[in-house]
Amino acid sequence: MHATRRRLISVVAVSVTLLAGSATASVAVAADVPAPAAAGSAATAPVENLIVGYKPSASEASSNTAAADDAAAKGKKAGKKAKFDRRLGTGAALVNLGQAVAPADAADVMAQFRADPDVAYVEPDSRAYALAATPNDTEYAKQWDLFEPTAGMNVPAAWDKSTGSGVTVAVIDTGQVAHSDLAANTVAGYDFITSSTAARDGNGRDANPADQGDWSAAGECGTGSKASDSSWHGTHVAGTIAAAAHNAKGVAGIAYNAKIQPVRVLGKCGGATSDIVDAITWASGGSVPGVPANATPAKVINMSLGGSGACGTSYQNAINAAVGRGTTVVVAAGNSNADAAGFSPASCNNVINVAASNRTGDRSFYSNFGAVIDVAAPGGETRRATDTPGTVTTPENGILSTLNSGTTTPGAELYKPYQGTSMAAPHVAGLAALLVAAKPSLTPAQIESAIKANTRPLAGTCTGGCGTGLADAAATVAAVASTPTTPAFENTADFAIGDNTTVESPITVSGVTGNAPAALKVGVTIAHTYIGDLKVDLVAPDGTLYTVHNRAGGATDNINQTYTVNASSEAANGTWKLRVNDNAGGDTGKIDSWSLTF
Repeated sequence: MHATRRRLISVVAVSVTLLAGSATASVAVAADVPAPAAAGSAATAPVENLIVGYKPSASEASSNTAAADDAAAKGKKAGKKAKFDRRLGTGAALVNLGQAVAPADAADVMAQFRADPDVAYVEPDSRAYALAATPNDTEYAKQWDLFEPTAGMNVPAAWDKSTGSGVTVAVIDTGQVAHSDLAANTVAGYDFITSSTAARDGNGRDANPADQGDWSAAGECGTGSKASDSSWHGTHVAGTIAAAAHNAKGVAGIAYNAKIQPVRVLGKCGGATSDIVDAITWASGGSVPGVPANATPAKVINMSLGGSGACGTSYQNAINAAVGRGTTVVVAAGNSNADAAGFSPASCNNVINVAASNRTGDRSFYSNFGAVIDVAAPGGETRRATDTPGTVTTPENGILSTLNSGTTTPGAELYKPYQGTSMAAPHVAGLAALLVAAKPSLTPAQIESAIKANTRPLAGTCTGGCGTGLADAAATVAAVASTPTTPAFENTADFAIGDNTTVESPITVSGVTGNAPAALKVGVTIAHTYIGDLKVDLVAPDGTLYTVHNRAGGATDNINQTYTVNASSEAANGTWKLRVNDNAGGDTGKIDSWSLTF
């Protein structure tokens, strides 16, 4: 019965709506612009030199010979090397330890200096790093969601390592209205709304993703539906992700050097599942009949939209395919103060499902919750739960971003705060862009794992469940940037390849999080005459075959090549095999070695 219901869902066009609150007035907020955080930790960095300050009465303060003798003697007592290097402009002595050593080893030498009454001070010759400048954007001080320690997402400290350069983020939404704070960071998108009436552009699907307005009259979107003004929702979402920074204007996006690709699916009265599924496919680089190929496929998709009902097969298939192409999909949990398992695409697999938190670190009163939530991010509250719905009583606690003044068709650009899980999701999409820019080899599964593993506890409470906690940009980017080299596994044992036989060489993979990457590297070294006899397959742990060589090469000897396999649908851990089939006589050889690099 359940399977039948899912099939029915997959063929019905479901109206999907945006997940934000009503528009609000912009009000000045008293907030201090934060100082950026340091890029490294002096407590864990290796130490190569010490700076030693001697008291003026000590001979070492003026004599380089005396300072050299003293350094050598103290190093010997500590069982380490220590050599006078040079005199600093302050008069202090620079002492070289011979090589970079662990802080604990340096501490042994420092202890010898500190025990000498002629030494005024000794300290490691630590390193300093360039710090990302605090944005000069005029509204930045109001963006509490980026920097406030209680409930902000700790974004400025991440900018020392990544600003999203080179990453495209698709915003599947209402399209985008012209805004000077987004213009430099916008690439070509597409309008996927099939209905010309809903699209309001008179021609259905086209290459122009401009937001024509989603206003509606009372009763126009169903019996009892209320009249509503245009939301310019996609523009607001886009600003949170990648509004330009350091331009003395407006707000700063989380990944302010990333590019936004506006993909229009929501018009008057929402949008159809069929249009959204095609948009997911196209945005991630897939092929959609009748639509030109996407010249700049997105590495991250944001969907601040949803409707009631569990995830249907159509949504899940499109999302799975997008993730298989290497695109991370971020979705909003929904604004019904209910279990997100009952909403779509929030309940789909292979997505990062984001709940909303408020300025005090509690779950926002409207936010959905539950076991399917992955993380929380700032979504704000432009009113309290007890205030009259539709009113704006606490605009300073909303999420400020790019918008438009038009009530129906576009007017002048401006900035306003909204509330919603629609506002929370782009915080995480922006973070995903920072991660991709910092480490392009990351898979969607690795990105999700990193974000979830580096959250911090909400300062307040989250009844019903908010995933692993509040997303923390600086902690996540730092963790990814410091991750060791991509794990690799190898089997160097020889496996003889006889005539007309099939042989397999196994590799057992463990300790790798999530699925294999979309660009799994398969290194193959086979010694064999006439490689045209050979078919070589990578066998995944579940038995799926990926052919990397199929009887090509004719009389050429030996295979020594690295192949790239899209294995993103496969669990990384398990036993992988290299299967070689020789289907002819007269030539033999062996699998010399092979490897997997994740």
